[in-house]
Amino acid sequence: MSFNDSGFGESPRQGYSGNRGYGGGGRRFGGGGRRFDDNRPKPVETGKEYDVSVTEISRKGDGIARVEGFVIFVKGGQVGQNAKVKITQVGGRFATADVVGEGTPQPATE
Repeated sequence: MSFNDSGFGESPRQGYSGNRGYGGGGRRFGGGGRRFDDNRPKPVETGKEYDVSVTEISRKGDGIARVEGFVIFVKGGQVGQNAKVKITQVGGRFATADVVGEGTPQPATE
């Protein structure tokens, strides 16, 4: 094993991918654990309403809820809020939604 300039015995291209944003490979903070890809059907549809529980706040200040593990960014959502949301957009890895009413309490799922 030889050491290079980094001193860790790795080539500069191994190990760290350089992608620190959303959507990169590997596991990210936030507890997700379950990944969705573009080929898999999403558990939500644009224009439909769902009862969700907001469990986290995103970097941009929106609430984060999940439906069957699929992330939904809820505009104006607050941690602990149970809300009825309407899906405005569905992407490959997450959806966005607006609050349209008060939801029913949801059991915790992980």
